[in-house]
Amino acid sequence: MTLIKTSILSAISTVIRVIAGFVSVKIVAVYIGPSGLALVGQMQSFIGMMSSIASAGIGGGVIKYTAEHYEDEATKQKIWSSALKISLVLVVPMAIAIIFLADFISFKLLHTTDYSTIFIVFAVSIVFFVLNGLLTSILNGQKEIKRLTLLNIAGALFGLGITIALVVNYQLYGALIAGIVSQSIVFFITLGFVLKSSWFKFSLFLGSLDREYTKKLLKYSAMTLTSAISIPLSHMYLRDYIGTNIGWDEAGYWQAIWRISETYLMLVTMTLSVYYLPKLSSIQDRSELKKELLYGYKIIMPLVIIMALGIYLFRDFVIILLFTPAFFSMSELFLYQLIGDIFKIASWLLGYIMIAKAMTRMYIVSELTFVVSFVVLSVVFMHLYGIIGMTIGFMVNYMMYLGFLYFSLRGYLNGQ
Repeated sequence: MTLIKTSILSAISTVIRVIAGFVSVKIVAVYIGPSGLALVGQMQSFIGMMSSIASAGIGGGVIKYTAEHYEDEATKQKIWSSALKISLVLVVPMAIAIIFLADFISFKLLHTTDYSTIFIVFAVSIVFFVLNGLLTSILNGQKEIKRLTLLNIAGALFGLGITIALVVNYQLYGALIAGIVSQSIVFFITLGFVLKSSWFKFSLFLGSLDREYTKKLLKYSAMTLTSAISIPLSHMYLRDYIGTNIGWDEAGYWQAIWRISETYLMLVTMTLSVYYLPKLSSIQDRSELKKELLYGYKIIMPLVIIMALGIYLFRDFVIILLFTPAFFSMSELFLYQLIGDIFKIASWLLGYIMIAKAMTRMYIVSELTFVVSFVVLSVVFMHLYGIIGMTIGFMVNYMMYLGFLYFSLRGYLNGQ
């Protein structure tokens, strides 16, 4: 399937997900305000981080090796059975740890123990997060683009319905637990899609742990977990830093601008994950790899620039549409955040080469370096310019990251 066809299918799914995401944000903004939105952001970061750790972060590896051995059933059995065992090995101890530490986690993350039961619910349901991630990765590697599109649409609609019901009835508590409930339900939807696939056999998930593919998957584990731990931790730290040093409303404004960026860029990030990783993984010739990369820039970057420009020009309308007048102070955050988004996607197009070609050491070192620089730059600029400094730090960091990737990968792409 071509990049354009994938983008069209992703666009259909993304339009629905964007609408669902914006309605969800609007409900949360109306019922719990900026400070509540900041706490919801803390919870979402924690859930994402723990889910990735529990699954050992092997999703990228499952996509890559499933795509590479698309027609080799025997090899896929080794990959999938090994992936299932790796995915489940951490679930039980992690769930037990979260249950015993629920009060501590709630206090450190949300500054109160009133929500400790939410973390217990998450611990009990985390197995559904792990299995859903594995099955979604397999669908991706199998190039089941249409099924993935339908799955994303169904997940978005179910998530929206659950969020509205819980937030309206339980306000902040409902907003905090909505993500856990909706993702647990999505697992069963994903399972239904997989069971209906022509290639599905239970036997493909049974078998001994294959040493070769366990080692290969754990290479991706190291890369994925680096991002899955460092990025949410940096966001949790920065939200807390803003809340403690400026105010929790300001932390909510920062969370709001991040939510806008994540949502409108969903079209691009979905296309990259659904199309680019399998495509780049299957390309062996470096000149062809470079050609595919340049093609991606020609298609994707103009789209990102147009979207960013449109959001900036209509930023006041966006705030009223998505949030409430209480969020008007975030208007000053748009310029540098949107410029940063452009550099972010430009760098991600290059960065996917590191994932596709399993450049483990380079990926880990660069990821950790630029997560640390993101935190440092954000804090430094925040003290210089206030809350707007957070977006300046974000922009500068991705400008530096793009430059680093260009000079680091130039030789590889030129066959040197």
